Amino acid sequence: MKIITTTNNVQGGVEAFKIFKHEIENGAKVLGLATGSTPVTLYQELAASSLDTSNLISINLDEYVGLTPDNDQSYHYFMQQHLFAKKPFKKTYIPDGIKAINDPEGAAVDYDKIIAENPIDVQLLGIGQNGHIAFNEPGTSFDSTTHEVTLTENTIKANSRFFSNIDDVPKSAICMGIANIMSAKKIVIMAFGANKAKAIKAMISGPVIEDVPASILQKHPDVTVIVDSAAASELNK
Repeated sequence: MKIITTTNNVQGGVEAFKIFKHEIENGAKVLGLATGSTPVTLYQELAASSLDTSNLISINLDEYVGLTPDNDQSYHYFMQQHLFAKKPFKKTYIPDGIKAINDPEGAAVDYDKIIAENPIDVQLLGIGQNGHIAFNEPGTSFDSTTHEVTLTENTIKANSRFFSNIDDVPKSAICMGIANIMSAKKIVIMAFGANKAKAIKAMISGPVIEDVPASILQKHPDVTVIVDSAAASELNK
């Protein structure tokens, strides 16, 4: 793993943009994208740049089950607001959270087919405090492909800050599996804040175990970790 330590999340977004820009200029066509607060500074850099995204395909990690694309808490809506409305892509894919209400297995199979037909060149990730990547919580099989995930109480609580009421947070999501993530040619993972420090240490220097889903990244040939000094604080201990 290559580790880049920055002073804050804004600089982290700049460093991530440099990587994505380099990969795109050298032929990358399919980007695996993430949501949440962590990648926002990267998307700001992308939106403000002169980089041409009109030939690119994006494939997002996950979507809440039951939220329509126009729901302002859906990941469809998030991506539109933060990136796609400012930088149109050739094609954008996000899991079908509506189909997943009644047919989660069908929605998963559909998404696996999309990923197989559009191999991901660069995959963007965040990391949870417990080491989860996307909605793949501790205990998720490293061999998992796209699947429905029942959200843990901690994940629901963490995501409730985006909703007016914790009861409004969906209880499940349709999510790219760990095997899907590991199939990407290159992975960029971003983490900021002291609350991510233990997860970053476990990901980089702990054992490769399913109790820490992000630890599998030790087995990937091309991973860049972008952290601020707070998220990196446990690495030298």
